Amino acid sequence: MAIARYPGLVIDCPDPGALARFYGTMLDWKVDVTEDWAHIQAEYGHTISFQRVEGFSAPDWPGQEHPQQMHVDVTVDDLDEGEAAVLALGATKDRNQPGTTFRVFLDPAGHPFCICLP
Repeated sequence: MAIARYPGLVIDCPDPGALARFYGTMLDWKVDVTEDWAHIQAEYGHTISFQRVEGFSAPDWPGQEHPQQMHVDVTVDDLDEGEAAVLALGATKDRNQPGTTFRVFLDPAGHPFCICLP
């Protein structure tokens, strides 16, 4: 039997509202923003939260001077269409692309995330 339910992920960033709107739009999840905290929530209940961190240093992927510590993978049906959509939202395509079934991007706060084929 599980001890807990509904795990959530909290991502440090300089602007919680901006990052919540980025991921909320990408995933089509409800966005809720307060001054130093924001979260997005799927209709089925899963959430991702974002907290303001003063002096935030973006990860330096694939380098380790500022390690990524975590990243988000999302599934898309078509890599080219997914790429166009996340770039339009404000993502940046990373110069390092180590695979063929996924693509690496940086969100507006500099966190790496991948769009992946199923």
